[in-house]
Amino acid sequence: MDLSAINPILFFASLMVAATPIILAGIGELVVERAGVLNLGVEGMMILGAVCGFIVAVNTGSAWLGFLGAALGGALLALLFGVLTQCLLSNQVATGLALTLFGLGLSALMGQGYIGIKGPVFADWHIPILGDIPVLGPIMFQQDPMVYIALLIVLGTGLFLNRTRAGLILRAVGENHDAAHQLGYKVIRVRLMALAFGGACAGLGGAYLSLVRVPQWTEGMTAGAGWIALAIVVFAGWKPWRLLLGAYLFGGVTVLQLNLQAAGVAIPVEYLSMSPYLATIVVLVIMSAGRAPGSLGRIFHASH
Repeated sequence: MDLSAINPILFFASLMVAATPIILAGIGELVVERAGVLNLGVEGMMILGAVCGFIVAVNTGSAWLGFLGAALGGALLALLFGVLTQCLLSNQVATGLALTLFGLGLSALMGQGYIGIKGPVFADWHIPILGDIPVLGPIMFQQDPMVYIALLIVLGTGLFLNRTRAGLILRAVGENHDAAHQLGYKVIRVRLMALAFGGACAGLGGAYLSLVRVPQWTEGMTAGAGWIALAIVVFAGWKPWRLLLGAYLFGGVTVLQLNLQAAGVAIPVEYLSMSPYLATIVVLVIMSAGRAPGSLGRIFHASH
């Protein structure tokens, strides 16, 4: 066992990469739940985004177009969920689980001809001056663009929810959809828009795995990331800033277990591999004190 082989700068830089798909999927689901919808299909949207993004990127040679295709694929799947639950009033929990199974199966079918193919390179940015700062530069300012885009989405979401009239309407719909409807707000329209945003973010998170972190298409490559994103929304108390903390915690434990395996720690690999998920559960039990939106998961009847 050689713990000195773990490079702290590389560790924290890798932590940001590992957390990014969770941040993207989590912030999308946070907006969906603040609108009063419980979508358990995050895993399905992420894996569909991963395969759509990879297919588009390989065929166009552009990772940026791949991310655009992933966002579109995730949003379309989320809108399918929205039509089923908001227009046809199907059960949100059952429909979300079905969405995950559908996404996993559809992605496996779509990706059959792309296994083993290398995707286009998505280069890191070296931000001038800031990237040359000792220690902090390599960690914060020499990352790929999606790391910064994810942080900007979190910042924008926080400002939208707390500082804009549209954000106030969305939160009102999530807290009491009947009262919002009586005030003249279009509950179903607001929720469909929130779902489209959440699906697009989940798709981006999936594409980050297939275009940046791996980068290649592998069946089932999300490996539970969508479920972790769902759990971290609860851990965050439905607040964007706390969601960042939860995602970085999960990313840190993920990178740590990989480093410990490389260092030859005398702990079975299976225990190390499940440690990020165990850590997430423990933190959820300890810190999930936030109050859920009042109408979360409830069916809305426009006739009321």
